[in-house]
Amino acid sequence: MKKRVTIEQVFGGVLRELRKRSGKTQETVALDAGLDRTYISMLERGLRQPTLETVLALSLALGVSASEIVGLVEAQGHF
Repeated sequence: MKKRVTIEQVFGGVLRELRKRSGKTQETVALDAGLDRTYISMLERGLRQPTLETVLALSLALGVSASEIVGLVEAQGHF
């Protein structure tokens, strides 16, 4: 039986992909978004689920729209 992927895990993968595409480190994204680097790490590993405020802060830090982030999560997650 295939293990179900959680929203947190899909979001983490999308965040990691967007961060790497931007050429930024977790620390740089955290500073730009006003968040802690360890929180970025937990998000990327699927250990935390972001609030809307966090998604908006991350979108600004990564130079993408919040709707793009959510759209990628939706497309990859099959929810």
